[in-house]
Amino acid sequence: MWLEVDIASKTFKNAVGEQHDVLAGITFALGGGEVGVIVGPSGCGKSTMLRILAGLDHDYQGHVSRPADTRIGMVFQEPRLLPWRSVEDNVRLAAPLADEAKLSALFSVLELNAHRNHFPGELSLGLARRVALARAFAVEPDFLILDEPLASLDGALAARLRDQIAILVDSPSVTTLLVTHNIDDAIRLGDRVFLLSPRPARVLADLPIRAPRSARGEAEIAIIKADIARRIKGDSTERDAS
Repeated sequence: MWLEVDIASKTFKNAVGEQHDVLAGITFALGGGEVGVIVGPSGCGKSTMLRILAGLDHDYQGHVSRPADTRIGMVFQEPRLLPWRSVEDNVRLAAPLADEAKLSALFSVLELNAHRNHFPGELSLGLARRVALARAFAVEPDFLILDEPLASLDGALAARLRDQIAILVDSPSVTTLLVTHNIDDAIRLGDRVFLLSPRPARVLADLPIRAPRSARGEAEIAIIKADIARRIKGDSTERDAS
């Protein structure tokens, strides 16, 4: 497998010294070019896990294995654009050697060509999220980490951006890990869906989706959504009984 994750535990202490367990049994793997989607309740530690996978947090028990010299592109929950830099400059700061033709093609897919000289304060949230995606893809990542890139967008805009992400991760193929609360987005984008429990998070299920993204019909999506809902309800029932 291209990515192997085995996080036995992750804890932190609050301001008064109380210890909190965040992660407790995160084990999964992704093949090269696969899109994995993490689905779990708010506050269960999804963003903490992504920071570990990105190499930003080394204070945990376990290990993460991926190829050496992996180029990582990351999109955080907030776009995190520099307000005093234009859209193009925000992207080029992350990828100063980016090929002009490839960058133009990227801006075209994300419908940003008309906004290259605009500043973040002039952009809607949807446009700012597209710039954050452009910045991540401009480095030509081997491993793409997306932390709720479609959050706070209306349904139509989220669906449009979801389709753009699908195009980008397929050409060229990029190993991707996406966090979302939206089951529909998870099924339409993912090759594998990993369900997490409430904190301290553990993997409840690893659900492969066999059909290619472009071939997933509404009937198949409905079946997978029902399976996910059943598994989530089953875990909730087990916790209530204990």
